[in-house]
Amino acid sequence: MEEELQEKTASVDLSTLAVTLLKGVIYREGDERLWGALLDLQVRVRDYMSVLSLELVLDEAEGYAFLRSRAEPAEADTAPKPPRLIARRPISFPVSLLLALLRKKLAESDAGGGDSRLILSRDEIVELIRVFLPDTNNEAKLIDQIETHINKVIELGFLRRLKIASGPSSFEVRRILKAFVDAQWLSDFDTRLAAYREQLGRASAGQGGEADE
Repeated sequence: MEEELQEKTASVDLSTLAVTLLKGVIYREGDERLWGALLDLQVRVRDYMSVLSLELVLDEAEGYAFLRSRAEPAEADTAPKPPRLIARRPISFPVSLLLALLRKKLAESDAGGGDSRLILSRDEIVELIRVFLPDTNNEAKLIDQIETHINKVIELGFLRRLKIASGPSSFEVRRILKAFVDAQWLSDFDTRLAAYREQLGRASAGQGGEADE
């Protein structure tokens, strides 16, 4: 079986891995052949991507890999900058809040020693964020806004909609979220949440600051 897997991964070359990573995240569960090839060729992939000013982030334990732009040195301010290959996406304030809440939920799940997959229903996600949003007399509009935030998180790749024949919609919180909202950030969550409450008291649910992915 191991020899068979090695033969399959051998058919995946460096260019295939590079193109796939430039398109998005590689998950172990999504394509074991591609994942195995990435583990075998990761040193070459890192060297190749460094030429493009990109860094390979690979978490073998969690089973994901992606590219991010390398931090630019201070002296680079006056030097010509290469084109950015990984685009920054503006994130609205409610979406950044939802990401923080989902990350905290993921940490609580890990601490509880339960299933490594965190599955939440649509209603659970709605209740998770609605208590932090400004009060409104239009319940339907509020739910529509939250649905928009959920869809944005799906688009960013941090939530995956599960296909269920019947029953309420369910979503898996992707563990790659840990790479974007790290433990240090999470440790300051209560302080940040207080700031969120203050800002949300002054802004509507569809307004707020922007953050880069």
